[in-house]
Amino acid sequence: MGDPTSTIETENVVASAGIEQELDLLTVAMDLEGADYDPEQFPGLVYRMDDPECAALIFRSGKIVCTGASSTAAVFEAMEIVFDELRALDIPIADDPEVTVQNVVSSADVGASLNLNAIAIGLGLEHIEYEPEQFPGLVYRMDEPDVVALLFGSGKLVVTGGTGRDDAAAAVTAITDRLDDLGLLG
Repeated sequence: MGDPTSTIETENVVASAGIEQELDLLTVAMDLEGADYDPEQFPGLVYRMDDPECAALIFRSGKIVCTGASSTAAVFEAMEIVFDELRALDIPIADDPEVTVQNVVSSADVGASLNLNAIAIGLGLEHIEYEPEQFPGLVYRMDEPDVVALLFGSGKLVVTGGTGRDDAAAAVTAITDRLDDLGLLG
């Protein structure tokens, strides 16, 4: 079995920023090409980008959430595009608004099938949610790192709640070490 951390891929990065002022979303939606605003469906304006491929959710409060980016670099690039587009609409925005990565969703593969019933017992029910008739994966709420991992019988893992690749790598390492200690890996 190879190193499962080498299989980690970033699937989605979510980041947020605030521009310290309220926005008239109807006006912004009319002036911002590609913006979609339907307040009866969603309270924010949705601005989709192709490069990088992601969406910015812009709220009346001035909060902006970017989601769907495939890397932290892409999410920061997308936020800069949003800031520049808003500046082009004569909305004053600070030169360098603080962008905070909120969540990184990563996937990995341990390279072996997993017996989720045995894992649920081995890891201890206080950290596990496993109801195969409801959801095919085992939900493992980890303390260190503070993430949630989804384990699937195929050996695939999804790690969410981290803020970077290091959190995903630490989670994958902790999970595989623990499963190995329990004799439940390969």
